[in-house]
Amino acid sequence: MNPIVVLKFGGASVASPFDFDRVAEIVKSKVQEGNKIVVVVSAMLKSTDQLIDMAHLVHPNPPKRELDMLVSVGERISIALLAMSLDKIGIEAISLTGSQSGVITSIHHTEALIIDVKPSRVRKLLELNKVVIVAGFQGVSKDGDITTLGRGGSDTSAVALAIALGSSKVEFFKEVQGIYDKDPLKHQEAKFYPSLNYDSMIELCKNGAKVLHERAVSLAKKNGIVLEIKSFKNRNLPFTTIKESLSELVFKNSPCYEESI
Repeated sequence: MNPIVVLKFGGASVASPFDFDRVAEIVKSKVQEGNKIVVVVSAMLKSTDQLIDMAHLVHPNPPKRELDMLVSVGERISIALLAMSLDKIGIEAISLTGSQSGVITSIHHTEALIIDVKPSRVRKLLELNKVVIVAGFQGVSKDGDITTLGRGGSDTSAVALAIALGSSKVEFFKEVQGIYDKDPLKHQEAKFYPSLNYDSMIELCKNGAKVLHERAVSLAKKNGIVLEIKSFKNRNLPFTTIKESLSELVFKNSPCYEESI
């Protein structure tokens, strides 16, 4: 089978229904390069916050299980709309929830950890030459309940799927072209990093960098997954590559997720 490439699009890249066409064109270009494509998508910009606000209008302290049921809708909207946009330009695609994709989590609602990924359905669809679009931020617990992964969940979903599918990297498409020492949208003098090792990126995360989440970087480090941070607005710009240094290289006999079963 051709190489599997995992792409991740955050909420800013799908801020409105019209943005799905731009995402679809990026996905199409990757398909045309001869890759098997898995796309992990976040909820549309601010939609998760809106769902949480709605829950608190109904209940001042909503049960966490029901909150997960509610907020997981945001990603399901995104994956369905992207599948429609791809179909419009002649790309066969199918959308899957986290649970349908085989993302198994702990039982901790609203802040679950990934304990395993069983992507047999994803593999079968890739073999049929379909683009597989996966809802980030969510999975299913050992008890069979829908769970969400909390802060950094969608980024972490993408890395976990790459591990399970044997992909060597994840391409993240963001508002900015890569990683800087400070927010380039606020500071024109911000320094761009064309490459970083995992520990340097983790340190930036701890110091407030929001482009990537520490959970995702830590999981990538454990499994040697290369992370590329690119602009969804201009794909011709230089981008940041995050990978291991020699001192960070860790050899694993089996995939390592966030928590043991």
